[in-house]
Amino acid sequence: MRTDHPESRVVHEQPTAVLRATLHRDEVRRWFRTAFDVVAEYLRRHGIAPCGFPFARYHIRSDGSFEVEAGFPVAVRIDGDRQIVPSSLPGGHVVVAWHVGTYEQLGDAYRALDDWLQAERGAPAGDAWEVYHDPPHRAQRRRTEVIQPFRLN
Repeated sequence: MRTDHPESRVVHEQPTAVLRATLHRDEVRRWFRTAFDVVAEYLRRHGIAPCGFPFARYHIRSDGSFEVEAGFPVAVRIDGDRQIVPSSLPGGHVVVAWHVGTYEQLGDAYRALDDWLQAERGAPAGDAWEVYHDPPHRAQRRRTEVIQPFRLN
């Protein structure tokens, strides 16, 4: 799937293990450098294997900062600790766009999702999330799946 050809699908709710933070735009990338490692270490210590790729979900606050959670999908709900908390990705109808390229160009995928929603007379039904299919060192050709829950109007 390419950025300019989003597709819809139905997904099941997915338990996750995440690290949460409230960040300003310029802090997000630096925070990700350690967030996934911290969650992975928690899972390793507790003998829990991730059941999918790392992801991040953002909620934009009225002051322009972001409430961010980053982590991994897991098969069962975790207990968590002082840092790592249980969460979930929602089930239901989603539209998905793939982006291949740098993080700075990721806005193209979000625009493609917005265009698809407008054409289908849909509306977002919650915050989107990004699934990272490649390691960070592969910056130029990184594959990122952008997933937006939606409802039809």
